[in-house]
Amino acid sequence: MLYFNLIFTTRQLNCPKVGFDSIFNRTVIILKQLVTLVILILTSISISFAEPKPVTPPTGSSAAVAEIKPDIDSYLLAPGDLLEISVWKEESMQKEQILVAPDGNITFPLVGTLMAAGKSISALEIALAAKLADYIADPVVNVKLFQNLGNTIFVIGKVTKPGQYPVNRRIDVMQALSLAGGLTPFADTSWLFNDILGDGGSIHVLRRVGNKVQVFPFDYNDVLNGKNLEQNILLEPGDTVSVP
Repeated sequence: MLYFNLIFTTRQLNCPKVGFDSIFNRTVIILKQLVTLVILILTSISISFAEPKPVTPPTGSSAAVAEIKPDIDSYLLAPGDLLEISVWKEESMQKEQILVAPDGNITFPLVGTLMAAGKSISALEIALAAKLADYIADPVVNVKLFQNLGNTIFVIGKVTKPGQYPVNRRIDVMQALSLAGGLTPFADTSWLFNDILGDGGSIHVLRRVGNKVQVFPFDYNDVLNGKNLEQNILLEPGDTVSVP
């Protein structure tokens, strides 16, 4: 197209009958086409020589550690948890599976009885290493959570899926209700009068402490509307959320 425009313009220049305006307009069109052609050529050259930036993907182990580390650090051991404990370069202390007893203690060679409940995995590793330092030079202890059956909460009553729920971190009442599929249409969420539970919502949390049972009232409607959020307490292992 550009070639024919050039020929046509040249012929117009040689023809005395053609006006100057027509020649000028044709010349402008040719110049625009030349500029467009140059831009296209430069663009294609730049694309052909452009090299993508090398991207170094994260290694599998690093990605896995970054992903699970917050859960491991925040999880607190509880009675019923099954641990796998090993000490580096100590053949007699490799992959010992130890259950956290109902009183929260574990028993490990050379250490004896040690309180594990309420500690994080890393805190227990430090405590074991400190005890073993009396017998082993610079002990390196590795603790793995084999089964987290200890951190279990219960949701009963008028929820979609009542039952027992093992969790790998501390959760609050609303999260527990969500795990249970939420309330059924028949659940009572109204504010009750003063009774043996004291002022509180119809939903309540039962927590056994020794031989006593503590009761924590929970008003679902208030928390749902962003009021009295202090009721939405973090649950402890063994807590029961009751929904009448």
